[in-house]
Amino acid sequence: MANKISKKDNFLELIPLKTNKYQSIMTEKGIIQIIIPRNSMLDRIVRVFKKTPKLMRIDLDTYGTYIWNLIDGKRNVSEIGRLLKLEFGEEIEPLYERLITYINVLRNNQFITLKKNEKTENMYDNH
Repeated sequence: MANKISKKDNFLELIPLKTNKYQSIMTEKGIIQIIIPRNSMLDRIVRVFKKTPKLMRIDLDTYGTYIWNLIDGKRNVSEIGRLLKLEFGEEIEPLYERLITYINVLRNNQFITLKKNEKTENMYDNH
């Protein structure tokens, strides 16, 4: 069974998975920081001429940290949204527009991938 995501798939049923490409840590401020090694050939050449760090650190905000901690490879986007709503209430609105945009940013930066929910996929295949 292919796990290729298409435009016809319901985005809310997709399950985000953290990639192993980058490390993440919890800072003293209680936010997640994603650490990106900068060790490509170009990065090394630039470091010869400019003082650039070997690691790039991206601090997530409060919402991003909460979402990151909910990404466990089991919860789908809809479940993450429901838990966000419980935690932050009206301040997170418009919830799903913001959540989908954020999930796509994480995906486009290769911090996460998305997979189909096999349970719902099988349910649709049987009908």
